[in-house]
Amino acid sequence: MLYDSYVKAFNESDIDLLLSIHHEEFEATFHSTGKVMTKADMQAADTIAWMKSMSTDKSRCLYENDDILVIHQFVTYGSGDTDAVMSVFPKKDGLIWRAESGATPMPT
Repeated sequence: MLYDSYVKAFNESDIDLLLSIHHEEFEATFHSTGKVMTKADMQAADTIAWMKSMSTDKSRCLYENDDILVIHQFVTYGSGDTDAVMSVFPKKDGLIWRAESGATPMPT
């Protein structure tokens, strides 16, 4: 399953591991901006820097099977803001194919 690799990739800022668990057709739509991030976009220097600037805490796998991965975690961004984030990752060919998430700002 992919959960352990996902957490390890973020905790160790391992972009190669993160890319290895994403499907070539991966897309994540940011609903706040409408921007779509692809697997190729994940390799961009600014995306890598953004990912390295955040940390996760209390990550939990709520559900995972061959079709989907559902994670809840607290994410602290480079700005110091923290969100509780629920992420849903439909899978294709055993890899993360799409990403949907919802975030709730946490009080500071």
